[in-house]
Formats: sequence, C-alpha cells, structure tokens
Amino acid sequence: MTKLLHYMVLMVLIWPSKLTGAFQLFGFDSRVRRAQQDQCKDQEYLNGGICCLNCPAGYHLISPCTKEGQRGQCEECQDGTYTEHPNGLKQCFKCTQCPTDQQIKKPCTHTQDTECQCLPGTFCAPDQPCEVCLKCSSCGKGEEIVRNCNATANTQCKKIQSNPDVPSAKLSVIVQVTVLAAALLIIFVLWVWRRKIRDSLRNQPIDQKAGELYSENCLTEEKGKTDTQKPSRSNLMLSGQLEDKEFPKLVPVNGEESLKKCFEYFEEMDLDYHKRFFRHIGIADNVIKSKEHLHCEDKIHELLNIWMEKEGRKGSLNDLLTALLALNQRRTAETIKENAIHHGHYLCEY
Repeated sequence: MTKLLHYMVLMVLIWPSKLTGAFQLFGFDSRVRRAQQDQCKDQEYLNGGICCLNCPAGYHLISPCTKEGQRGQCEECQDGTYTEHPNGLKQCFKCTQCPTDQQIKKPCTHTQDTECQCLPGTFCAPDQPCEVCLKCSSCGKGEEIVRNCNATANTQCKKIQSNPDVPSAKLSVIVQVTVLAAALLIIFVLWVWRRKIRDSLRNQPIDQKAGELYSENCLTEEKGKTDTQKPSRSNLMLSGQLEDKEFPKLVPVNGEESLKKCFEYFEEMDLDYHKRFFRHIGIADNVIKSKEHLHCEDKIHELLNIWMEKEGRKGSLNDLLTALLALNQRRTAETIKENAIHHGHYLCEY
C-alpha cells in the first residue's frame, strides 16, 4: 500500500514534464499556444496562459499583466519610434528615414511612421516599389500636356489633333457674320439718309411743275376724267405759282369714314413737327405726352382719333391741312391732299 502511494506521487510529479516533452516532440506545443491565443479577445494578447489588454498605439509593453483582462505596464514610445496599433510589443518600431531623392511628406509621430514622397521633378508610382524616384517626362513635338507630373504620377501627354477644316470653318463663320453686320449697318445708314432727304424735300416749296400736277389731279378727280396730258401754257400762266394760290378745299366722299382713312397719310409728317402740329389742332400737352411710349405711326393714329372725338362732326381734313400750312409744312399738306384724292376719299371743291 505504501509503495503504491509513492508510485502515484512520483507519476504526478513526473507526468507534466513528460506530457510537455511529448507535446513539444510532436509539435503540439505551438498548436496549444495558438489555441489559447485564439481564446483571447481583440485588443488582448496571451501571456502565460492569461489574456492581457494591449498597450494603446504609441506605447509598448514594459511588463505583462498578472490577472485576466487587465493591462500590464506600458510606456510611451520614445522620439524617433512609433507603434501604429494597440499592441503587446516590448519595444516600438524605429521611424523610417527618407532617402536622399525624397522629401518628408508627413513627419513621424508616436503613432505613425514617416511618410515620404519624391522631390519635385521626379515621381514614383504608388503601385511600384519606390526604390529610386524617376525623372518626370516632357511632352514631345506635336504633343500637349494632359496632366502635369507629380510625386506619384508621370507627365501625361497626348498628340495634338490636326484638323485644318475646323479653323477654316471658324474663319468662314466669322467672315459671314462680319459681312452680315456690315450689310445691316449700310442698310440702316441708307434708310436714315433717305428719310432725312425725304423729310427735307417734303417741306420745301413745291415748284410750278408739281403745282400743275396737283391742280390737274384735282380737276381729274372732280370731272371723273383719266386724261394725263399736261395743261397748256396758257392754263399754266393763269394758275400761277401754287404757293400764291389759295389751298383748295376738299369734300369727303363718305363722311367721317373718309377722314379716318386719311389718318395714315399723316405718317409722312416730319417727326420734328409732331408736337407742334397736335398742339395746333388743340390736343393738350399731357395727352400728347401720354402717347409718347407708342410707335410713331400708332401715336399719330391715337392722337388723331382723340382729335376727331373732340371735334365731332365739325372735324374736317381741311382743318388738319390748314394746321400743316400754318406750320410751313405745305409739301406735307400737298402730299396728303394728293393721296386723299387719288384713293377716292375726297374731291376738290370749286
């Protein structure tokens, strides 16, 4: 019985060492350690069979914990060293020194290693081992830069597209626009010039020959004849100068309707005489001013309609022509009279 007890005690003392040796012999020791390490949670490390909390980033381990789930003694990394992640390391990593062909992009800290980049004028692709920075390329003849060289990418070039049709097309459009603009300008200048000449001639004293023609028109409309022969010399001498004769009176063919249809002929009136004319026929200044925003022709029609409403049945084309004569606008008055007779709205009274 005593021998049996001694044997059992001896086996207890010897068995662990024998078992461990057997595990080491067959490679079970590392597997056991890995199995134990897998039992530790994230942010923990295995030490002597217990799981200790990692030191934070920027620190390293001085001594491990003695109880499960605790943190051992940690120490902050010295200048020139770092640890980027929580760890159970006994020393920090040494900071990287940038090569001579590179410069510091971001300096080393206790939690981050030095970040280097190539010097200006050189580059190193990020997907390649940056052992030596390469010199940036220059675009060749017939090429243009698409992207400038930087620390991580070479210069990017592309061939210049030569399309001779594009410049010529642009030039053609420019020429066409220029010619069109010049043509419009010339047309506008000619229109203004013709209008000034027409207004100037309209208000000049009518000559003897024109007087004969106007007298002939009155006679033709009155007698219903279509004879276009010029009057004889004896008739010309008897009629005399038109300016010296009394302006003939006109008789409407269709009452007020004839008068309204003649309003468009007053569009030939000189712009400079508009206000004076309408004042002369009795239109107040404030009424004239209220129509200034209208187009010239619309303004004339509006004001003449106001005059006609004001005058009523007394309104006569003769009164309007008399107002023009009083303003020395005989040529305009003659033109309006001729149009009124020619279009059959009025007849001459003898």
